[in-house]
Parts: sequence; structure tokens; C-alpha cells
Amino acid sequence: MENRKIEVTAKSNNNVKLGLIPGHFATNHSHVNYFVDMTTIKTQYRAARETARELAKAYAHSKQIDTIICLEGTEMIGAFLARDLCETGRGVNSGNEISVITPETNMNNQMIFRDNIQKKIYNKEILLLMASVSTGKTINRSIECLQYYSGNLAGISAIFSAIDTYGDLKVNAAFTTKDLPEYWSAAASECPLCANGTKVDAIVNSFGYSKI
Repeated sequence: MENRKIEVTAKSNNNVKLGLIPGHFATNHSHVNYFVDMTTIKTQYRAARETARELAKAYAHSKQIDTIICLEGTEMIGAFLARDLCETGRGVNSGNEISVITPETNMNNQMIFRDNIQKKIYNKEILLLMASVSTGKTINRSIECLQYYSGNLAGISAIFSAIDTYGDLKVNAAFTTKDLPEYWSAAASECPLCANGTKVDAIVNSFGYSKI
């Protein structure tokens, strides 16, 4: 599969790049025709820093953000994003503090936070940071979690998003389907590749892929 990999560069920043592997892939929620490889962005210092810098631009004129909740291995990006948002004189927080946290998941696949972390959410303005948004189901689950802990969703950011908005909020993404015009996502029962008898190449999640 790796020999099919192509690279896509963000229009606004030549230092932000995605790897794309065409094929037939199954996620928890859907089937997709590309594995969007974010390994470099998630794990390498400069790529994470530049991606965070691009995402921070969307919040230049927004209200203060108190906490960034990082999902799907985006903690390094979240730390850089917090730095940019807190930059004195430039960031929306302009020198004020910001927290960067990650939820646990219980046996029912619900997001939870321990007692010592809950104060970072209660009545706080929350920015949700994700690797990929395809159907919005993970956002749904995150909002249920925030409602339980009385947090306010102030923004949604992602490395890649196949949707532009969620409710009244714009999904701020470094890459969208405009950058990946051939990308599609479909329910397993409606997958055209399955209908054609094309076998699934790999199972994918936020950690990567496992070939079948």
C-alpha cells in the first residue's frame, strides 16, 4: 500500500503536508476510499508546529478559549496551538493561561474525565481538536461529554475534515475535501467498493491502519 502513497500540501502553508493512500478502508463509522496518513503531522515537531499555526488563524478574533481537548493523537498539535492562542499581544488569550487535556474512554466507549481534570471543563470555553472528521459522530460523542461536565463548545478544529460545519460552528481544518476532491465516505451498507466486490485493504483508526 505504501507504494501508492501520494502527498498533498496545504494551500496556505507549504510546510503542512498529508499522505494519501488510495484503496478501500473500513473505519468504525464508515468505509472510505483513502487512508489519510497524518503520522508526520502528529509526531514531528515542525509539522505539528506549522499545522497548529494554521489552525490558530481561525481564532484570531474569537472569544477566549480556556481548554483544548485533544482527540486522536493530536496532543503535540494541541500544545503548539495553545502557545499560539496565548501569545501575548497576538493570541486570542493574549497572555492568559490555557489547558490542554485528553479524555479517557470507558468500557461503553464514552469519554470521561477524572475528578482532578473536571475543573478544566466546568463552565469553560472548550476547543475540540481532532485528527479527522468524516461523519461527525465523534463530535456528537464529544458534545455529550461536554454537556455532562458542563463545558461550552467554542470551536472545532481538525487536521482534515470532510464536513464544513457542525450545527452553528464552522469546522476549522487544515485540509478539506477541496484539497482531496476524490475522497468519499459511505456507510458500509452503501459502500460502492463493497458493491463492486472490491476487498477491504485495511482497518483504519486514529492510530493508523492494519492490513487485512
